[in-house]
Amino acid sequence: MTLAGQTAIVTGGARGIGKAIALALAGAGARVAICHYQDPQAGATLAELQAHAPALEMSADVADEAQVIGFFDRVEAELGRPGIVVSNAGILHEAPFAETSVEDFDRVIAVNLRGTFLTTREAARRMEKGRILTIASDLGLLGRERLGSYCASKGGVISLTRSLARELAPDILVNAIAPGSVATDMTSPESMSAEALAKDLATPLARFGKPEEIAAMALFLAGPGAGFVTGQVIGVNGGSAMY
Repeated sequence: MTLAGQTAIVTGGARGIGKAIALALAGAGARVAICHYQDPQAGATLAELQAHAPALEMSADVADEAQVIGFFDRVEAELGRPGIVVSNAGILHEAPFAETSVEDFDRVIAVNLRGTFLTTREAARRMEKGRILTIASDLGLLGRERLGSYCASKGGVISLTRSLARELAPDILVNAIAPGSVATDMTSPESMSAEALAKDLATPLARFGKPEEIAAMALFLAGPGAGFVTGQVIGVNGGSAMY
């Protein structure tokens, strides 16, 4: 499969799942632009992307409308109009529900849900044809104690994805990937409590996923083989949520 000649955007693309997706798209020939929030790893990731095709990186807060628009403006000016947009940027806040502050709740919703709204809205405004992918979570369907804000934000991403798929068809296909527990800086098994780790490993495959396994699904959904797939929430989760 080749994506040569296409421009792709990946938010939160400096590390973790976003980096793996960006590298997979670049490896298939796409020009890839990543944004991140002041991530010191961005330069190294950019160098890896540029080994495949032209690429760029930019610091931008996906919860800020002006910064999202500015990022898309730069991408279009330097790499061309995007045909693939992956809304991946996200954060996680863990706390007992009764102790969650309004500020912490609002920030999670702002990055994970408003960030997805702003990113996908800008994609819809600029795309003629293409693919939009959102990164949801199995917890957006299952819920999890101490992660109320995160679960609520990812549930919103799922509903938004399905609404967009209906509205933007047939020219733009919109799908969500819902990862389970994936070994990244944000969800490192080494940093988790024994109780939380046991829950994340209580799946049929009994292991954490790899960012590259999420990227493989993203690459499929961005490619020609997924031309009849839209409005789907595809779990890559080791069997944690058999929906």
